[in-house]
Amino acid sequence: MTQTAWWKTSVVYQIYPRSFMDSNGDGIGDIPGILSKLDYLKHLGIDVIWLSPVYDSPNDDNGYDIRDYQAIHEEFGTMEDLEQLIDEARKRGIRIVMDLVVNHTSDEHAWFTQSKDPTSPYRDYYIWKQGNPPNNWGSVFSGSAWERAEDDWHYLHLFSRKQPDLNWRHEPLRNDIYDMMTFWLEKGIGGFRMDVINFISKHPELPDGKQDDGEAYGDGSPYFMNGPEIHAYLQEMNRNVLRHYDILTVGEMPGASTEDALLYTDPERDELNMVFTFEHMDLDSGPGGKWDVKPLALPDLKKNLAKWQHALLDKGWNSLYWNNHDQPRVVSRFGNDQEYREHSAKMLAIVLHGLKGTPYIYQGEELGMTNIQLPSIDQYQDIETKNMYNERLASGESPESILQRIYTKGRDNARTPMQWTKEGGFTTGTPWLAMNPNHTKINVEESLANPDSIFYTYQKLIQMRKEHAILTEGSFELMLADDSELFTYKRFYQGETWLIVANFSKTTRTVTRDELHMPHDSYTQLIGNTHVNETTEGFQLAPYDAFILSFTEGDLQ
Repeated sequence: MTQTAWWKTSVVYQIYPRSFMDSNGDGIGDIPGILSKLDYLKHLGIDVIWLSPVYDSPNDDNGYDIRDYQAIHEEFGTMEDLEQLIDEARKRGIRIVMDLVVNHTSDEHAWFTQSKDPTSPYRDYYIWKQGNPPNNWGSVFSGSAWERAEDDWHYLHLFSRKQPDLNWRHEPLRNDIYDMMTFWLEKGIGGFRMDVINFISKHPELPDGKQDDGEAYGDGSPYFMNGPEIHAYLQEMNRNVLRHYDILTVGEMPGASTEDALLYTDPERDELNMVFTFEHMDLDSGPGGKWDVKPLALPDLKKNLAKWQHALLDKGWNSLYWNNHDQPRVVSRFGNDQEYREHSAKMLAIVLHGLKGTPYIYQGEELGMTNIQLPSIDQYQDIETKNMYNERLASGESPESILQRIYTKGRDNARTPMQWTKEGGFTTGTPWLAMNPNHTKINVEESLANPDSIFYTYQKLIQMRKEHAILTEGSFELMLADDSELFTYKRFYQGETWLIVANFSKTTRTVTRDELHMPHDSYTQLIGNTHVNETTEGFQLAPYDAFILSFTEGDLQ
C-alpha cells in the first residue's frame, strides 16, 4: 500500500503578511511578527503556512508586483528573518509555502527596465508590440491590457500597467524562473502557490476578444487562460525543478474547469498537486461579473462542490477553501455575520472540512472575522477596488451604490489587520489599513479563552483530518441536491459512513431519516455546533446548525 502524500492530510493556513502581525510599530505586518505567532498556529494545528508575497516590491498590487524575486521587501524584514521563519516553523512541524508570481513582474524589475531597449537580450522576456495595440483586450484591473511606452511600442499587462506580463515562449526566461524556484527550494521551503499560473501561455496570434455592446474592451480570457502551451510549460517546470523536491504545489487557475483540473493534477502527467478553482466563488456574481452582486442560491453551491468532488475523486486532488486575500469574508458572504456569526462560521467550517481535498484557512477565518464597511473610497487600499470605483463613478453610478458593491465583494474585506486582542493587538502604530471596529469582541484573546469558540471548532476539524482516513480517502455523495436551505452529504470508506448535515438558513428545518438514507439509527456525533436534536422521524435543525455523524457496521452489534 502506497503511503498517502503528506499534503493530502495537511491543512494550510494562508498568511497575508502585511496584515498578520507588526513587530516594529510601523503599521505593517512583517516576518518577525509571524515568527512571534508560530506557537499560536501550532496550537491551531495547521501543517503548512502559505505566505503571500514578501519579495522586494514597489507594492502597486500589495506585493504581487515583484521587483526582485530573490530579495525580501524591507518592510517585511530581511532574508535572515525569512530563513529563521522557515527553520522555526520546521521545528514545530510546519512547512512554509511561498507565493510564486511568474505571469508578470513589476515594471521596476531589472528584466523589464532592460527590456525597454529593443536591442537588449531581455527584450523577449516580455510581450512587446509596435504600433497600435495588437488586440482589444481589457485588463483585469480595468482599462486596456496594453500600455504605450516610448517610440510607439506597447507591452501587455493583464493586471496593473505596473505589472508587465512575462513572455513564457522565450526559453531563457523560463530557465531563469526555474533557477529562481530552485533558489527558494534549496532554502527549505515546502512548495509553491502559483499565482494565476494558467495565464502564462498566451495564444501566439493574440486575437481580439469578444466585445459586448457598450464595453470599452474585449474579453481576452479565452486566449490567455489555459493557453496552448500551458501543459508543456508545467511539465517542463516539473522536470527541471518540482520533481526533485517533496513539496506541495497548488496553481491558482481562474477559468479552469474540472476537465482542465484533471489534466493539471493527474499525478501521471507530472504537473501540479492541486489547483484553486474559482467556480464556487463566482456563484453570487451576476452576468456583469464580480461586482454585479446577486444572492447565493444554495443548490448552485452544492452542485458545484459536488461536481468537483466527483471529478477528482480517483485522479487528481481538490483544494478546499472559502476565503483568501482576494475574496470577502465567508461568514459575511455565505453565512450570517450578525446574530448567527459564531454559529454560521462553525457551520461553514464543518461543511468545508468534511470534503475530500486539502483545506485552506485564511488568517482570521478561525475567529469568524467579518467584512468591513469603510465610509469613503479614500480609506481603501486595493488597486482593483479603486479602479472599479473610479470607472463606475465616471459612468454615472452613485458613490453610495458603488460602496455597497465594495462592502460585499471588495478585496480589502479580507485584508484588514488580524484581530489579536480587545485593543487590536496588531500594531503599536497606525495600521496600514483600518482595523475592523468589531475587534473588541472578535479577537484571538477572546477565542482562546472560550472553549466553545470558532477557533476550537477549527482545531478539532484539523485534528480529525489527521485521525480519520475517510476524509482523505473516502468517496462522496450529495444528498437533497435541490433543497434551498440544507447542505447534506455523505462520505464512505471501509465500512464507515459519515453524514454531514448543515442548515444554511435562518429558519428551523426538519429532515427525516428516510430523506437522509441513514444506514441505521445508531450513530456517534463526531463534531457539531450544536447537540443533535432528534425527532421521532429524524432531526430538527435550528438556524445554521451543523454536525457530522458517524455510522459503522460495528454500531449494529
